[in-house]
Amino acid sequence: MLDDQRIVLFEQMPVPKAVMKLAVPTVLSSLVMVLYNLADTYFVGMLNNPVQNAAVTLAAPVLLAFNAVNNLFGVGSSSMMSRALGRKEYETVRQSSAFGFYCALFCGVLLSVFCIVFKQPLLGVLGADSNTITATEEYLKWTVCFGAAPAILNVVMAYMVRAEGASLHASIGTMSGCLLNIIIDPIFILPWGLNMGAAGAGLATFLSNCLACVYFFILLFVRRKNTNVCILPKKFSLKKVIVLGVCGVGIPAAIQNLLNVTGMTILNNFTSSFGADAVAAMGISQKINMVPMQVAMGFSQGIMPLISYSYASGNHKRMKEAVFFTMKTMLPLLVLISLVYFIGAGGLISSFMKNESIIAYGSRFLRGFCLGLPFLCMDFIAVGVFQAIGMGRSALIFAILRKILLEIPALYVLNYLFPLYGLSYAQFTAELVLSIAAVCMLTRIFRKMQKSDMAGR
Repeated sequence: MLDDQRIVLFEQMPVPKAVMKLAVPTVLSSLVMVLYNLADTYFVGMLNNPVQNAAVTLAAPVLLAFNAVNNLFGVGSSSMMSRALGRKEYETVRQSSAFGFYCALFCGVLLSVFCIVFKQPLLGVLGADSNTITATEEYLKWTVCFGAAPAILNVVMAYMVRAEGASLHASIGTMSGCLLNIIIDPIFILPWGLNMGAAGAGLATFLSNCLACVYFFILLFVRRKNTNVCILPKKFSLKKVIVLGVCGVGIPAAIQNLLNVTGMTILNNFTSSFGADAVAAMGISQKINMVPMQVAMGFSQGIMPLISYSYASGNHKRMKEAVFFTMKTMLPLLVLISLVYFIGAGGLISSFMKNESIIAYGSRFLRGFCLGLPFLCMDFIAVGVFQAIGMGRSALIFAILRKILLEIPALYVLNYLFPLYGLSYAQFTAELVLSIAAVCMLTRIFRKMQKSDMAGR
């Protein structure tokens, strides 16, 4: 029954319907994840204490570093699994999922140990000062020291479940944790509850991630006879084909994320020299800007199983149709959102904190960030295609181009030319160039596939 449903989805269902069936649940779960990130900022912001809000912002690069592990073993194993499904190699699917799961678990524990041992130097690197160090340390205690493993595992397992086409189940798992977080955040953060401030936000996040993990464990147990996703220790394998298949896509994806962490850390360090109000405003504007970014990312991640399967099975026409449909859907939407953000920046920032200084800072930051959204769409789609078809090297080149050659140098130059306010335009500068590169690379890939199809006739 499961095989029949998978064949219909990946091979027979009309492309627009298949894309939407895979992408919409992924987008919804991404939006709920953004809402739960915004919930931390919103409820901590209700304290009207810039120090508590700054702590959440300063800790963000460490939480973003989790995505390096998520990408390494989530993106890597799911790409390997979907391509193996396209070739009908089901044992490879099981071994790839077990490899990804146990490596992710090990890395989560390792990150917790690292944060505990090197806590003080880490706080300095993040830009915490004498005012913000205590609140930042408390937030990190729950989200990283205790919470790294469940935070990573629930995302990696969602990738694996989605690789088989079960996008709805993957989204329910991630959303269950996010919704719990939104519900219990005010209880842990606000004075009428436990009054823990930023530490309460961290504790709520930890408990929510644990719930999401429990959902996936139960799901895999219930579906154990009808799924190729396997986390049994006996299926863990260090076979060359498994390790290279997962890491060939996963390592470039992880490096891409670590470069994102580096960029965010540099941005926060530049901002922190202007005080807690500027840091809080930067954090709020970044999280508001994350909403459309996560929509674009949800689409690119949601269609990856369809692209991987179609590519591996030789159905290049279906693969191209999926990519073009996603472009035509996402680009107009992000242009519209950019206009709304640019016009309504002040109102959006003020909904989080009623602080004139923070509203003034945040409005200008958000207007700079939102300009890059339409161009970022093309970049995400291109990287999603690279990861789906096993072109990890191309994804890595894009990551290096984005951060090392474009965005990070732009942060230094723009901050020098336009102190503080120039920082928010670095992303726009990078994405403008990358969108052009994305179109060129995708055109090259499609031409190469067309030649291959013609040669095979």
